Amino acid sequence: MIEEISIWDLGVIEHAVLPLGPGYTVVTGETGAGKTMVTSALGLLTGKRADAGSVRHGAKNASVEAIIQTHANSDIAVRATDAGGTYDTDSEADDAVAHLVLSRSVTSEGRSKATVGGRTTPIGVLGEIGDALVAVHGQSDQLRLKGAAEQRESLDRFAGPDLAAKLAEYQHVWDELRNAQQLRDELVTQARERALEAETLRVALEEIDAVDPQPGEDEALKAEATKLANVEGLRTAAMSAHTALVAEEYAEGVDATSLVNEGKRVLEMVSEDDPEIKALADRLAEIGYLMADLSSDLASYASSLDSEGPARLAEVETRRAALNGLTKKYAPTIDGVLEWSGFARERSLELGDDTLRIDELAARIEELTAQRDTLGKALTALRQAAAEDLAARVTTELRGLAMPDASLVVVVEEAEPHRYGADTVFMLLKPHAGAGPRPLGKGASGGELSRVMLALEVVLASTDPVPTFVFDEVDSGVGGKAAVDIGRRLARLAQHVQVIVVTHLPQVAAYADRHVRVIKQSSSESGVTASDIALLTEDERISELARMLAGQEDSESAQAHAKELLQDARAENQQ
Repeated sequence: MIEEISIWDLGVIEHAVLPLGPGYTVVTGETGAGKTMVTSALGLLTGKRADAGSVRHGAKNASVEAIIQTHANSDIAVRATDAGGTYDTDSEADDAVAHLVLSRSVTSEGRSKATVGGRTTPIGVLGEIGDALVAVHGQSDQLRLKGAAEQRESLDRFAGPDLAAKLAEYQHVWDELRNAQQLRDELVTQARERALEAETLRVALEEIDAVDPQPGEDEALKAEATKLANVEGLRTAAMSAHTALVAEEYAEGVDATSLVNEGKRVLEMVSEDDPEIKALADRLAEIGYLMADLSSDLASYASSLDSEGPARLAEVETRRAALNGLTKKYAPTIDGVLEWSGFARERSLELGDDTLRIDELAARIEELTAQRDTLGKALTALRQAAAEDLAARVTTELRGLAMPDASLVVVVEEAEPHRYGADTVFMLLKPHAGAGPRPLGKGASGGELSRVMLALEVVLASTDPVPTFVFDEVDSGVGGKAAVDIGRRLARLAQHVQVIVVTHLPQVAAYADRHVRVIKQSSSESGVTASDIALLTEDERISELARMLAGQEDSESAQAHAKELLQDARAENQQ
């Protein structure tokens, strides 16, 4: 709800603060005092078009600021946060009370600026928040339920949980049907492309299978090719090392093995004289064994190189060339080629099943279409029943709003299936028995239209509310008992939401929880008229009601009548 509105230099209002709260607030004042500036201010705060002519004469710009009370997890707070704004909260809980500041200014040249939670935002963002926050009903304002979508949504909420459950079931089937149709259409329209892709994959896989690469084979062959290219140098090195360890009989010089054996023999001769010498002799013996094994391995390695000559190198290079042909086309490495081939085989199988998949999808689409049609008919039946109930209740409300011959007609008309059913909802007003139903907003005066919307809002209040409702001219052209009935209904609506009403009728004003007066003040010296806004005390309220009743706020009889009117309204509100 709106906690407070501050206005600067808007119309005849130089500066005023409008204190608000839950329930029903009424705004009154003499003709020309600037009551409509309250609705103008709300219009600016809800993203309506800014008019440079609304800037007070002599001022550079007009501005409006409102403090909004909502919950931290509400759509309003979330949208404000998304826009970069901030708000104050009473606690860290998700459902904590949040206080958000909205502002709007317009210059005398027509330029406009908006802020949400202290952050400058596009006017459209302010409009989104405004649509979720306030519904303004007046002669110059568009209807909250102006479109078929809004009217359908309101009817659905009025219909209750049974329709909500059926709609959710319908939409689940609708989404699945759309997905199946899109996939079927893709398979059919892209058949040629998919066939070409399948053929390309087949050729590639045949090429890979013909080479039959093994994991890591490219790296292994690379290492073997390097070895084979240097086979002579490797053989020479191996034989030289072998000779150094174990000299052949015809070789000159002493080999390492002989030297180690001689050292061991010398130590063994005296090993019985000292255990430490014996340990050293044993270590030399171990070294001798290791050197013997190593010399044998070197001889075997050199011998193996004799069989890996040019023929093997040519074979390796031929195989590497075949593998390189794959890595140039499919992946940088053979492991990558093998991974790609795995994906390609899966994709090839998928593409090869197109005909079967199309047939399966066609059967599924037929099944889902039947489910959609059945659920759509059930939705329409629920809407038609709710439409009759809603129309009857609103028509009853109109009887007490000085529109005894008017009736609301809610039409649920068959239409092509869409995501919300197989029908279209229209709310029409039949102004009297001899007239045909017409769309809301056509064929009715501003006051009549406001009363129609009041009747609708009263009926929908518990199921389809916005936090704040504003009514201007709801009492236009009525008086007496009809005005009392309007006051009663506004009070009923205020049991569910915040209600702000601009009125000139005391019977409507008497039912309010708080009374705000717009006071016109004229300066004879400057010739400038200005207005202020004041929250009335109990005595001030009686004087204002007396002024509205008889034009004489000081008249004892008018004040007595005002007291009686106020007491009767309070008594009804307490029932």
